[in-house]
Parts: sequence; structure tokens; C-alpha cells
Amino acid sequence: MPEKMTFEKMIANLYEERKYASIRDVFKTMNPADIASIFQGLEEEETKSAALFRLLPKELAAESFVEMSPELQENLIIKLSDNELKQIVDELYLDDAVDLVEEMPANVVKRILKQADPETRAMINEMLKYPEDSAGGIMTTEFVYFHPDYTVADAIKKIRRTGVDSETINNCYVTDSNGKLVGTVTIRRLLLSDEDQTVGEVMEENVISVNTLEDKEKVAEAFRKYGFLAMPVVDGENRLVGIVTVDDAIDVINDEATEDIEIMAAITPSTKPYLKTSVFSIWKSRIPWLLLLMVSATFTGMILTHFEDALASQLVLVAYIPMLMDTGGNTGSQASTTIIRGLSLGEIEFKDIFRVVWKEIRVAFFCGLTLAAANFLKLLLFDRLDITVALVISLTLILTVLCAKTIGSILPILSKKMGFDPAVMASPFITTCVDAMSLMIYFRIASLLLHI
Repeated sequence: MPEKMTFEKMIANLYEERKYASIRDVFKTMNPADIASIFQGLEEEETKSAALFRLLPKELAAESFVEMSPELQENLIIKLSDNELKQIVDELYLDDAVDLVEEMPANVVKRILKQADPETRAMINEMLKYPEDSAGGIMTTEFVYFHPDYTVADAIKKIRRTGVDSETINNCYVTDSNGKLVGTVTIRRLLLSDEDQTVGEVMEENVISVNTLEDKEKVAEAFRKYGFLAMPVVDGENRLVGIVTVDDAIDVINDEATEDIEIMAAITPSTKPYLKTSVFSIWKSRIPWLLLLMVSATFTGMILTHFEDALASQLVLVAYIPMLMDTGGNTGSQASTTIIRGLSLGEIEFKDIFRVVWKEIRVAFFCGLTLAAANFLKLLLFDRLDITVALVISLTLILTVLCAKTIGSILPILSKKMGFDPAVMASPFITTCVDAMSLMIYFRIASLLLHI
């Protein structure tokens, strides 16, 4: 953070002194992501941002532009001339251009597409046909490919000729005359092979690829599983149409993680940073869930009303209701969080539901027994309750933990099986269910043992 602030101050001072050449020299030494961070700090000063952006070398300007927030990108586009915008669009990789078009409002999109050359415009429109959450929606068509009969020398020449416009040259692809993917070869393998060998002889034939309509979250999981830097994307006939690179996969993982955290906290997901989100938008994202949970929590009140007479005869029971409900909610959340993580990483599938439940039941037994034993001693030694009342509370604790962990493990798996995000079945929802169930168990045991 101090380094970033130093650069910001340096740039600001140089700008005030009108030392524009020096500013350009400083920018040349910086990473595009760091340059974007500086511009984010100047977001309120739109005129200065545009002036500084014009000082960036063309290629560095495009790389820094990609790292900026959509709001800052839109503000800069408004300030840039058509010729300046064209220079940026021409330097963007195709997948970044598609992302830009998807993020911008319609009037800005028209201006962007107008500045793109006809071929780029056609490719952008073609890629926009794919669902936004699919492999086709995040892929790029800028990659290096060969035919199997190329010699290694020919392949290296082609990389030198076309690699500058490709997203990556670390992984190259091999297609037949019909464009079907038949193999892959790394730049390392080419450099270490004999120049007279054919690409077909040195390529890896067992290629792991994804379909254009594959969910982008599954694509990101494949990157995590195999440790790839790039992954080929094929159509229904196994024709190579693009590649997904690791930076796009990381973006997907970050987006999905953020979305899951927000859903688990009972908040409608948002793509905007917190400080850039209006109070009204935050209210709108939170209130539906809060209303739903408030209505569902009325069941707890109905149960308490139903057992009002029993509570009147044993008022001491009321004091331990919060402890029982909180313990149930906490243990249910522990189970659901663990299961949701396992589902996200592909460690757990629907077929594992019985194994998961059986494991959680055993965990619940030990957890419940430990909590009940500690609680039973506390109730007798410190709270000095009657042994029967202490037994009611402790038995309820065991059964509540058992039910909570069972519910917390089952609901996320069933949710995913039905096509919903398992994160929906996280803390708030499960806590509401467990609260009602713990009260039912509590009063049933109290009725049996205390005859109320």
C-alpha cells in the first residue's frame, strides 16, 4: 500500500508541474494492474484521469484499461476521441473486447463496435451469441495452431509470425484439415525437438478440452484440477473454436467465491465493489432475503405460543432457549459450510449423500455428547438446577446437534441436485429451520420428563 501511495503522489506532483514526459517514463516501469489502481484513486477527477491516460504508450494503455473497473472504463471512453478509442480497441485481445462490450451500456457499446474493424466486430458478435456463463462466453479466438504435417521448424516460424497477436504461445494446438482438435504441443517441446520432426510426432494426443456450452464454473474447476495455463474449447463436432486462459479462470473463481459468500450471507449477489454500490442497491439486495427469513422465523413464534402454558409452569426453561437455538444454528452452519465447499471443489456428489449423512451423524453424536456433558455439569454445579430439568436441556442439546448437522449436510446436496446454488442453503436458511426444530424437540422432551 505505501508503494502505491508513493506512485500516486509522484504522478500527482509531476502532473501539477506539467512534466508529462516524466510521467510517461514512470508509467513505463509499472505493471498495468498497478497503473489501473492509480487511476482508480483518481476516479473522481475525470479530466485528470483522461489526460494521464493519453500519456500511456498504446499497448500499455490497452493492458491497463483491461484492469480497470467498468465504471472507470466507461468514464474514460466518454472522454476519449474516436481515434483514441479505436487505438485501444485494436490493442485489446478478443475476450477482453467481448467483456468490455458486455459491461458497457448500449450507447457506449455502439461507439466501441463502430471503432472496431469489421473482422473484429464480426468475431465479437459471434462470441456474444454464447451464454455469458459458458466456456464460449469467456474464451478467446486468438491462439496458435498447426496441422500435424508441419515440421517443428515451420511451427516455430509460425509462432514468430503470429504469436504477437495471440493470447498465449506457451500452449499451441494441432488441428486436422477440418479444424478438429487432434493434439496439443508446448513451446518448450517444440524448442527441444529436432527441426525436421513433424508436429504430429511431438504433439500430445490425449487432449483435455471443454465444450463451448460448458458452464464456466466447471471450466475453472478443470484449471484447478489439472493446473493448466490454457484450455482448448471445442464445438459439438470437436472443432477447435477458442481457448480459455488461466487469468480468465481465476476471474471466474473469484466471482463465484464472492457470489457464494454473498448468497451464504443471504444477500443477492452484486458485481459492483461495496464502496461503489449505492445505499438503495444494497437495500434492494438484502431486503428480499430478510423478509423471507423474517416470515419463516414466525414458525418459531408459533411454536412458543403453542407451548405457552408449559413455559408458564416451568419458567426456567425459557432461559435456555437462546443457547439451544444458537448451538443448533452454529452446528448446522458448520456442516453446511463444509458440504458446500466439498460440492464446489467436486469432492462431493449426490451419490455420496448417504456417506455424508452417516459421517455427519457420527460427528454430531460426539459433538452433542461433549456439549451435553459439559452443559449438564454446568447446570448442576453453577446454575443449581433440578437434575430432571438439567437432563431435559442436555438431551435436547444432543438431539438438536444431531438434527442440525443432518439438515446442514442434506440440504446443500439436494439443492445442487435440483439445479440451485448450494450456497442458498447456508447459514441463515438452515438456522431458521433448526431453530424451529430445536424448540419442538425441547418441548417434547420437557413434556415427557417434566409432565407439563
